[in-house]
Parts: sequence; structure tokens; C-alpha cells
Amino acid sequence: MKRLHRIPRTVLLLVALVAAALTANAASSAPAAGPQLQKGDRIVFLGDSITAGGVREKGYVTLVGQALAKQHPDLGIEIVGAGISGHKVPDCQKRLQRDVLDKKPTIVLIYIGINDVWHWNRNVGTTKEDFEKGLVDLIKRCQDASARVILCTPSVIGEKTDGTNQFDKMLDEYSAISRSVAKQTGAGMLDLRQKFLARLTELNKANLEKSVLTTDGVHLNDAGNRFVADSVLEALGVAPGGAEKLLRHVVLFKFKDGTPAEQIQAVVDAFAALPGKIDVIADFEYGTDVSIEGKSAGFTHGFVVTFRNEAGRAAYLPHPAHQEFGKLVGPCLDKVLVFDYWTHR
Repeated sequence: MKRLHRIPRTVLLLVALVAAALTANAASSAPAAGPQLQKGDRIVFLGDSITAGGVREKGYVTLVGQALAKQHPDLGIEIVGAGISGHKVPDCQKRLQRDVLDKKPTIVLIYIGINDVWHWNRNVGTTKEDFEKGLVDLIKRCQDASARVILCTPSVIGEKTDGTNQFDKMLDEYSAISRSVAKQTGAGMLDLRQKFLARLTELNKANLEKSVLTTDGVHLNDAGNRFVADSVLEALGVAPGGAEKLLRHVVLFKFKDGTPAEQIQAVVDAFAALPGKIDVIADFEYGTDVSIEGKSAGFTHGFVVTFRNEAGRAAYLPHPAHQEFGKLVGPCLDKVLVFDYWTHR
């Protein structure tokens, strides 16, 4: 059941201040959003030996499947592993149709790049040009098959945290290519390279080459599989531990001077009525500013509309009931501030 209630008044002022500070750079700094889960999704994990091992009992693919079955049993999500030891981007291109597209995926997670770098120790790695072109090809073909894509950066070849692993510099370069390709193609980005570096900085105080998140500096141990599984779940919009990921849509109004109180109340009542008319609204809160700091910049009324995913917001914005509300409120407003953010509960 949707909840309609008033939020603490001081929260509204805080949101206004944060929004004013962040709105200017939010678009450029926010990571690419991953796909939100839908009923009947089939997720195919494409990769190398890390993903091949991921389908074992304690592997990251298995753990993701178990978490999704537990948290979203009603969605009937299917999990398919498509990892082959030693494979690089060109290998994945050759088998994409057979191992991925023929499975009719709705989501494809591509975790590749380790061997494209590592195999340069035998002078058979993948050039940067072929790596970039290959990733674009993989993503475009998946997208042409109507699959949503999450692209992962390669993780680690050696777990030392002081930058002395043999392939650190090259891994950073190939990871930068992956980030650029994700942006170029509109794919979701799961930056495992950055996540691993941050986690190892926290855990690997002894500067070990292996045995923190990997067995040998590359392949995941139990802790590494759990870490990657949690990262994948977050990219899918599912919080580890069962918390639900939610999208908050914050709206602040500054009414024109002289707007009659009854007209303002009509706007508030109309906004509060939207959850009963638009079923994608998961929650709704509102309140008026009662701050004693005098920094509200004239914004007096705040509303928080909650969605379960981006698809809900996308359906809400053009909804006829929302459009009709816009016609009502528009003539009354001096300024409006809108700020969206992800949270968990």
C-alpha cells in the first residue's frame, strides 16, 4: 500500500541546499545507470574463466541467481553463465550468437578484459583498437537483439595496492576504454576496476599479491565472488542483504508573490492525489518549510515522489494525470527545483 505522509520539515531545507549545490554537475558525475529488473528477465553473464568459475556453488553468478530468486521470486528471473577460460574480446565476438543471443537474453553482463591484457605476457593480448571495436560490436549486437547491457571493467591482475603489479598501468588504460565504450553505446557501467582498488586499499594492508579477493591474483576466491556478486546486484538495482533500491524524485515549489492561499492548497491537494491516479508511484511524502535558518530561498513546499525504478519515473513524467497537474501548478509558480537520487530501504 502506498504511504502518504509528511516528511520532517528540516529534511526539505537540506534537500534544497544539496540540490542547489549538486544539480549543476549531477549529470556529468553520475555513473551510467544499470538495467532495472523486469518480470521474465533472462540474464546472460559473458566472460572468461572468472565467469566460468562464477557458476560454481560459491561463484558470483550462482550467488546473484540465489539473491534474485530470494528477493524477487515473483519475477521468475533466469540466470545463464557463458564464461570460457582464456577468452578475450575477439573470442566473445565469435561466440556471441551461439552462447548469448541464441539464449534470448533480456540483460547481458559482459565481464571481460583480463586476458586481453594478461596475455601480453605471451605477446598475444588484444590491441587497444581491437579491444574498443570489439566491445562496441558486442554491445551493439546485444542491443540490436533488444537486450540491456552492463559492461564491466576488468578487475585485477595482482592485488598489491602500491601500483607495482605488472599490469596495473595497462589495466587502467583498458578500463578507461571500457568506460568510454559504455558511455558511447549507452550501456550500463559496472566499474569493477575501481571497486577492487578501493576494496583492496581497505583490506590489503600487507600489500599481498593474492589471497585477499583472489586465489592467484586474478581468479576469485570466496570473498571475491561475494564482492563481485554484491557489485552486480547493485548494478541490477538490487541492494545486497535484501534492501530495496528506490528512486526519489524531489520537487520544491516557490509560489509567485500574492498567490492566494486557497490556490496553493488546491495545488497541494492535486499533487497529493497523483498516487491514486498513477500506479507507478511507490510512495509519496510532502511538507512545508519550517526552518529557522532563513535559507530556504523562498521555496515553501516540498514533495518527494518515490519510484521503484527508472521505468516508473519514465512512465510518470508523461502520464496524463501528471501533465494535467502541470497545467494547474504552472501559472502559480515563481520557481521549481527538481532533484532525483537513488536510495535503499
